[in-house]
Amino acid sequence: EIKCGDVVIIRYEGPTGGPGLPEMLTPTSAIMGAGLGDCVALLTDGRFSGGSHGFCIGHITPEAQVGGPIALVKNGDPIRIDARPDKRTIDLLISEEEWEARRKAWTPPPLRSTQGTLFKYIQCVATASEGCVTDEVGTASAAQIVEAAPKTPAVAELEAKIAELEAKLA
Repeated sequence: EIKCGDVVIIRYEGPTGGPGLPEMLTPTSAIMGAGLGDCVALLTDGRFSGGSHGFCIGHITPEAQVGGPIALVKNGDPIRIDARPDKRTIDLLISEEEWEARRKAWTPPPLRSTQGTLFKYIQCVATASEGCVTDEVGTASAAQIVEAAPKTPAVAELEAKIAELEAKLA
């Protein structure tokens, strides 16, 4: 149940967690449709387009999938948001001891894609603050946290055939 004064957190929707930084129009529409757009905030490592309305903060980095602070928030945690132009802060109001305990206990959830094109994307996508570009291989942190799924025999066979053809062309 969501009520006035709540902060809704949607995480694991960043470039590597989503993967691909999914659009958050549906949740913002639900909040607005419930008449809570003026009194409920939505924080996410996902993205917003021009169609979203209400108190929305997106593209949070570092994203949850790579251990960003948004991954450590629990239901009921007090959160203070100061959106004044000279402040622009989001504070999780828990003790340093609790913060450290959560950080030590956190482990990344399994990636939603562990093979194929989306896994390749996860391996090379930059952060949201860097534009989610894929120009440089190895910029993503999730690839360092989670390894690829084992190759199927069909994939291994195909790779061997490609290597054989490349050797003939060289």
